[in-house]
Amino acid sequence: MTDTIVKKRNFSSEEIKTLNKKYHPLSVEERVAQLYADFSEKEVMLTSSFAATSALLLSIFASAKPSQKIYFIDTGYHFEETLEYKAQLTELYGLDVVSVGASDEDHAFTTANKTWASDPENCCSINKVKPLELIKRRFSVWVSGLMWWQSDHRAALDIFEERGGILKFYPLLDVSPEQRDKYIQEHNYPFHPLIAKGYHSIGCKHCTVPGNDRSGRWNNSPKTECGLHL
Repeated sequence: MTDTIVKKRNFSSEEIKTLNKKYHPLSVEERVAQLYADFSEKEVMLTSSFAATSALLLSIFASAKPSQKIYFIDTGYHFEETLEYKAQLTELYGLDVVSVGASDEDHAFTTANKTWASDPENCCSINKVKPLELIKRRFSVWVSGLMWWQSDHRAALDIFEERGGILKFYPLLDVSPEQRDKYIQEHNYPFHPLIAKGYHSIGCKHCTVPGNDRSGRWNNSPKTECGLHL
């Protein structure tokens, strides 16, 4: 039996304004529940890097829609601790995780060329942006755990935004660091093991060092985003 194909939807600026007005007063859990009232599961693309505090969003989705697929962009350069955290959360919440990555040829090129050192924008494009572009055209909504306080770019976002031909949904956008940490502690969510070593935003091992918020990403570089959310 084949999966039912759901037609990709496009949204006008007025429709997006209406969605934001509806979702802003809601709690994170209420936003996720409302998502499945407004959209079918097959319209939703949920991505996770399994970094830092991913347990917060993933546990909420696991409760609201246990069958929701979660797309993990496997760059081939993740910390071992990230892969262990991914395995831990997958088992803990019974997640259906699908790995997405660059072709063997493209990944081999960035490894041999050490592209992350000479051209980090291109490395992210090859190992993150391009693989996801191949699947995101099938979906109407892309869910991500971005928050306002993480960067200047993210501070300008809204809960729903049209970006690159897809409707982005950020249910955690207005959650403060204090609220996030309190929520995680109250629910006894597991933290990424590298947090205890001073890492607070965790990407690929070549481009991540300890640091507060996103200061440890692409250290000594003006780069602040991998390109997925631009």
